[in-house]
Amino acid sequence: MTTLVPADLSLLLVEPSETQRRVIIRHLASEGIHRIDDADGVKAALAHIRHRRPDLVLSALHFADGTALELVRTMRSEAELKDTPFVLVSSERRPDELEAFKQSGVAAILPKPFTHEQLGLAINATLDLLSPNELELTHFDTHSLRVLVVDDSRMARRHITRVLENLGISQITEAVDGNDAIHQLSTNMFDLVVTDYNMPNVNGRELTEHIRQQSDQSHVPVLMVTSEANGAHLANIAQSGVDAICDKPFEPAEVRALLYRLLEQ
Repeated sequence: MTTLVPADLSLLLVEPSETQRRVIIRHLASEGIHRIDDADGVKAALAHIRHRRPDLVLSALHFADGTALELVRTMRSEAELKDTPFVLVSSERRPDELEAFKQSGVAAILPKPFTHEQLGLAINATLDLLSPNELELTHFDTHSLRVLVVDDSRMARRHITRVLENLGISQITEAVDGNDAIHQLSTNMFDLVVTDYNMPNVNGRELTEHIRQQSDQSHVPVLMVTSEANGAHLANIAQSGVDAICDKPFEPAEVRALLYRLLEQ
């Protein structure tokens, strides 16, 4: 397997401010990324991506002709672009405003301004998405590991599934919400459940409680994926019987470490 490094990446920077573009390009150069094109809005970015798809799109939030959310949603709707890693750079801090990006399967969300370490983590998340690296387990054959992925966002399910596939996990069943997951659990056996928290009808906490109290698979490990950062809320989730909690965006390095802990214990 060929391991990618930052210098291998081609990147499209979408930023309306010429001054900010210069600053970000300097930061990227310090990480070893020099193959950088730029665009100042949604229309120009889409024209570039459709003509020459980059390895990574790094985008600001607001433009004169739209927003980064419109850009990423358009990309996710097109077969040729849907798996292109996307990193948001924004000074926005309100959870409600960032939730849609987390649900869209972005590789990372960087604050503005960002630190050298934060940029490095975002680049590493991108490299992990582009470089499959099979998970080696002692107690399981990774290829035969049966995983149920539960999320009401199609784009989020696609991102989670892609991360798992890059780890060598191929037997993945998708459920569109908690109710669907309960049905899947009644008819199939699984080695791991990866579930979102915020879902209509049956949320992740209620699904986990069902697994622990009413399912024939009460001991299956449950990895909860949530964009909630409130400590009291996370403690409340933990009480439902989840084995681990993972933040959105669903970052490959964190997922790898969590799966080792869940499946090798």
